[in-house]
Amino acid sequence: MEQTLADTNYDLIVLGSGPGGYVAAIRAAQLGLKTAIVERELLGGICLNWGCIPTKALLRSAEIYHYMQHAGDYGLKAAQISADIDAVVKRSRGVAKQLNQGVAHLMKKHKITVHMGTGKLTAPGKLEVTGEKGTETLSAKNIIVATGARARDLPFAPADGKRIWTYRHALVPPEMPKKLLVIGSGAIGIEFASFYKDMGAEVTVVEMLDRLVPVEDADVSTFLEKALKKQGMTILTGAGVEELKATANGVTAKIKTKDGKVEQGEFSHAIVAIGIVPNTESIGLEALGVKTTKGHIDTDAMCRTNVPGLWAIGDVTAPPWLAHKAMHESIIAVEAIAGGHPHAMDPRNIPGCTYCRPQIASVGLTEAKAKELGYEVKAGTFPFIGNGKAIALGEAEGFTKTVFDAKTGELLGAHMIGAEVTELIQGYTIGKTAELVEDDFIGTVFPHPTLSETMHEGVLAAFGRPLHI
Repeated sequence: MEQTLADTNYDLIVLGSGPGGYVAAIRAAQLGLKTAIVERELLGGICLNWGCIPTKALLRSAEIYHYMQHAGDYGLKAAQISADIDAVVKRSRGVAKQLNQGVAHLMKKHKITVHMGTGKLTAPGKLEVTGEKGTETLSAKNIIVATGARARDLPFAPADGKRIWTYRHALVPPEMPKKLLVIGSGAIGIEFASFYKDMGAEVTVVEMLDRLVPVEDADVSTFLEKALKKQGMTILTGAGVEELKATANGVTAKIKTKDGKVEQGEFSHAIVAIGIVPNTESIGLEALGVKTTKGHIDTDAMCRTNVPGLWAIGDVTAPPWLAHKAMHESIIAVEAIAGGHPHAMDPRNIPGCTYCRPQIASVGLTEAKAKELGYEVKAGTFPFIGNGKAIALGEAEGFTKTVFDAKTGELLGAHMIGAEVTELIQGYTIGKTAELVEDDFIGTVFPHPTLSETMHEGVLAAFGRPLHI
């Protein structure tokens, strides 16, 4: 049966089905818009299939393996402990598959039409999809571009999947690395460094800037470097990889260290985690005159591009490049399309989480950035060693730090490192979004015994009145 024009005419088309794209489609359907989503690979995009979710599954396995190896610390005995990397990866892929199927179910539930294929903008309101069914042209008054991004290669050493890996290769390793070089210490690099170290690899991390996780507060970077070195990692900051060559048996790297010396190192494998490249090529942006900056699509506070009816969200736009930012942008864009008046995104209210061991989480300004912007600050730090639950868990390394505006009591930023801080940070995020001041946090009852009490104490510390240190 031939398709009619009505079959390919929608209120909204979403190009890309990652966290931003599929959430946009769901919200649009909830608001009564006839919606289509176009995906060239797997529903759920990178996050569900090759990013956030499967990495967390790997890290959970590594965490349990670490606890098994330290069973004696808890008065327990565990003998003949070993790790099966193939089984660990298989579990991770199973988790990703389950969520991919979950997104497919949500599309059906909300009556969203899924077009599997490669999409290209051909004119305002027109999108050509090339897939298994051949080529078809879809039309809509509004189109959201949510095509995401991919790993950036080293220009002189593109990933080969055998010895030089991106995150995708690191998720399904052909074998367990013995001696691993990780280039870049952002969230992706440091998570894989942590995973492979806990699984038994020797790990070296090279970071071009002068500290690890450079977007975090300097105190967090300092604490993390000490913790990772204590675990046996080699950390080289202020250093750069000048040459990387894959051989039959491994990888040879020339690394320029902080003092200017170039040293050669031999590794079994290397992971390149030096940032992302937006997926903006070959999707028709040039023909429509869409404005971009370094490949990323320029948008206003409501996620509109400079072309009427064309919107963009997620990693294909400006940083921070985080799944939850994409999801939130999708709601803003769709509600604006539907005629609503959503609040614009405030980047200072977007939390960041890194799932290394110990975990890192933050929201808002670092202490240095707040001072640079001219704030008179009150900052305080509370160590996990002063928290009863942390000691009972055997997880007493870490701290909670808060940064307040001394004049108004506004929470400017919160920075945490330690057990389960990725789950705790949302308390501060809600506080920032609701524009709470120090008295609101101080006057809140935190349950005892919990790790969340470090959040209370972190605020008290900023105002010179901590109770347990």
